[in-house]
Amino acid sequence: MKDRCNQLKDKVLGVLEACSTIVEKLNLVDTLQHLSIDHNFEEEIFSILRTTHASEFNSSSLHDVALRFRLLRQQGFWVSPDVFKMFKNEDGTFKVDITNAPRELLSLYNAAYLLTHGETELEESILFARQRLESMKGDLESPLAEQVKRALHLPLTRTLKRVEVLHYISEYKDEPMHNSSILELAKLDFNNLQCLHLKELKDLSRWWEDMYREVGITYSRDRVVECYLWSHMAYYEQEYTRARMIFAKIIAIMAMIDDTYDVHATLMECKQLNEAIQRWEESAVSLLPEYLQKFYLKMICTFKEFEDELKPDEKYRVSYSTKAFQILSSNHLQEAEWFHKNHKPRFNDQVKVSSICSGAPWACVGLLIGMGDTVTKEELEWALGCTDVVRACAVVTRFMNDLAAFKQGKNKYDVHSSVESYISEYGVESDVAFAKIGSMIEDAWKTTNQTRFERPELLPAIQRVVNITISMMFWYDDHKDAFTYSNCLEGTIRRLFVDPIPF
Repeated sequence: MKDRCNQLKDKVLGVLEACSTIVEKLNLVDTLQHLSIDHNFEEEIFSILRTTHASEFNSSSLHDVALRFRLLRQQGFWVSPDVFKMFKNEDGTFKVDITNAPRELLSLYNAAYLLTHGETELEESILFARQRLESMKGDLESPLAEQVKRALHLPLTRTLKRVEVLHYISEYKDEPMHNSSILELAKLDFNNLQCLHLKELKDLSRWWEDMYREVGITYSRDRVVECYLWSHMAYYEQEYTRARMIFAKIIAIMAMIDDTYDVHATLMECKQLNEAIQRWEESAVSLLPEYLQKFYLKMICTFKEFEDELKPDEKYRVSYSTKAFQILSSNHLQEAEWFHKNHKPRFNDQVKVSSICSGAPWACVGLLIGMGDTVTKEELEWALGCTDVVRACAVVTRFMNDLAAFKQGKNKYDVHSSVESYISEYGVESDVAFAKIGSMIEDAWKTTNQTRFERPELLPAIQRVVNITISMMFWYDDHKDAFTYSNCLEGTIRRLFVDPIPF
């Protein structure tokens, strides 16, 4: 399989080199990304996009203009929304000839979701394209019909690549310009990576079984497969095995800490646990109740194992993960104090603390720990600082979780959520709170998009954080908590990790 993959990569490189126009190259790059095989051609794709950004682009096709806009913005190249003015009348409305062109409208719709703050024209483009696509979706043919349906549910720029490929790989053969070598490579590459992912999942499951049995935290959620899936969403590529395994273990510990603070521990035990975590030394185990002592020592041991897996000049990274963990613990304690004292915090105070308690800020640091030579101290400092895109990730995570929890109904251990805080503070109905929080989620996405242009030197780290933000749209789709109530994921998990794609 690997030998055949290498042969096919050479063929696809030949196809890339044979493209005579920018439009042909951009369409091929889009196909490679859709099929999740772009990681095999990163240098070639970056070169194409850099050249495209630096070159004049003359096309009267809305699909071509929107595709260029989306591919470049995703890669951190600034493109002005003015490129869409040529498709509008003097009064700002879109010209009639594109209102009945579904492929062009879909391209515009997906591209416009890469908007930043103040780009009202792109907000209008989303509304226009959505309205037109909704009106014509019943008359479309396959595979465009399925692609429009998925995008209306969740735009392509907020869809996980490895989930999208599960759909698109069966649709690609029906595309007018499909290439049999590209399709074969997509299937082989997916199945090759699946073998690796399944092996990692087995190894992680053994680690989890040992840890779960050793520490005896039976009140915590048993979600090792979900932990691995979340890590896999940050990076699926072959070279990130070490990073995936470390990050999956961090997520597992995060879930156990969350359940300890939120579900099981008394306020005194929460204070003792936080003090021990702040000290972060084996002697602090004496502060803890007996049922938490093995867990605490195992956490310290696991972090030491992370160091052992890193090269000598990389070991310092674990201290950043430890610091992020300590910040998380302090904020968990604040939430516990609010709960046990029946205190209802103001909305902004609640969001400030609970967004950290979502675990996303620690996750954004933890995902960098095992990534190899590409990670610098500057990137770790940036992630730990919880600014711009990291803060946006935390906000999206917190709000998506709270919206899902509110829909499901509160249980007796839950602290006041952001939804409840907003309703209480402003005296509004839940639908008003949902709308407000929904607009704050959109603002966070605009910050996420904007950071790609503002911090190009951090782009590799930013893109991984963006993957975490995108994963929230998967975990909390339709206001459901699929991490905690994961039966709905079984089919997706089987397709990702167990069942190979047939030829």
